[in-house]
Amino acid sequence: MSAPVRIRVEPLGEAQEVARGTPLQEVLFAYGVEFPCGGRGRCRRCRVRVLEGALPVSPDEERMLSAGELADGWRLACRARAETDLTLEIAQWDVPVLVDETAFEFTPGVGLGIAVDLGTTTLVAQLLDLATGRVLGVRTGLNPQAGYGADIMSRIQFALAPEGRGKLEGLIRAGIGRLIRDLLPGARGPVHRVVIVGNTAMHHLFCGIDLEPLSHVPFETVRDGLETLRAAELGWEAPGDPEVQFLPCLGGFVGSDILAGVLATRLHDSRELIGLIDLGTNGEIVFGTRDRIVCASTAAGPAFEGGRISMGMQAAAGAISEVSVVEGRLQCRVLGGVAPRGVCGSGLVDAVAAGLELGLITPTGRLADGAFVVCPPVVLTQADVRELQLAKGAIAAGVRIVLDRLGASAGDVTRLYLAGAFGNYINRASARRIGLIDFPLEKVEPAGNTALLGAKLALFGTPFAHIRARVEHLSLAADRRFQEIYVEEMSFPASAPL
Repeated sequence: MSAPVRIRVEPLGEAQEVARGTPLQEVLFAYGVEFPCGGRGRCRRCRVRVLEGALPVSPDEERMLSAGELADGWRLACRARAETDLTLEIAQWDVPVLVDETAFEFTPGVGLGIAVDLGTTTLVAQLLDLATGRVLGVRTGLNPQAGYGADIMSRIQFALAPEGRGKLEGLIRAGIGRLIRDLLPGARGPVHRVVIVGNTAMHHLFCGIDLEPLSHVPFETVRDGLETLRAAELGWEAPGDPEVQFLPCLGGFVGSDILAGVLATRLHDSRELIGLIDLGTNGEIVFGTRDRIVCASTAAGPAFEGGRISMGMQAAAGAISEVSVVEGRLQCRVLGGVAPRGVCGSGLVDAVAAGLELGLITPTGRLADGAFVVCPPVVLTQADVRELQLAKGAIAAGVRIVLDRLGASAGDVTRLYLAGAFGNYINRASARRIGLIDFPLEKVEPAGNTALLGAKLALFGTPFAHIRARVEHLSLAADRRFQEIYVEEMSFPASAPL
């Protein structure tokens, strides 16, 4: 039996021994390294730098990395195996995980309850006393499926491979089970109920539902209702063997996280027209009143999360998160107080908005000088700006079509809630400047983790079945106007909206 090898990770200063030949993907995911393309060597996002030891250059790395990067020791972690002792430089992602401490009205119950927000990237679980509504504990973590694709479609493609769905199902059930196990020590009394919310893909992957219908147009599913299991059935040790409910999806790629958002914002009770948008790789959109609600989803792509951007990254140390114009010059905020090494989603939106104001980017999206230096060495390319145009155009087109189905326009909306991590951290003025949202700033409000708040409301018996029955799901893929409006919305406003 061959001797193990030692892997040291910098700047964390942590090390572990692994069997010789272990894929680096398996080793580094535990440190938060993401593999957005599912480890297929397509995206460059899993780059690591060899400080000590050696990693041979693979054909994929010769294709994906420049000669200079290879000479400096950069490799793709998804293409490498640990054959010798290694010291690697990586970026420890600092993924923002939204929790919720919002006060809410409830009817007292008995025992304990657990609310879970199952996100594509992150997990949040809260333990509540159902008699008092008090949060007794919170646990967060990364979605363990992320090593097989950072975005929904990559995850679905992996699930369609032989044994793929079973692997992802087991990972997420075990991951949530660990959060619940960590919440329960010291808890008094049985757990009465567990409520989980998430997007449609997460719903299917947790509940063991076939994802094939979600892999192609018209992106519909054969089963999107309430799924009920028992804790013991999932392998969870919880006093009282509680009922585990995954709330129903609203249709297509609009999941129960958006149903929970409707509950949290009380959109279903509103006399006036209000909206909720969850900005991400898959943008979910819902507008309505107590009389009628319409929802839709659109594939915005990963630009809002720094994906497919040449120097894009998650919101971690070294990421430019804010850009503003001060006395005609760019001023940047870098997370962690270190030298800049990339740009995250909020910084990208700010940078393009600033570029438009300074005339460095035209309304068509063309870079006046061929490249846009945000803060050396971070530069935006023409392709980066196009990626943002694609993302913002998809969201803006979806909003227009949903409002049109309601017989309304942006001027009729009295309040727009932005949900999810990106929606809560984005600069609203920058989002409006690039045409992502076309609403006065006083009407736009970051809403926090509406998915988790809605899950907690459901724990206390807040009715959701009749709300779901009133929601009309609109398939943008089947709407003949979508492509035309999408193209129109790709351009940036010529000037800042009043």
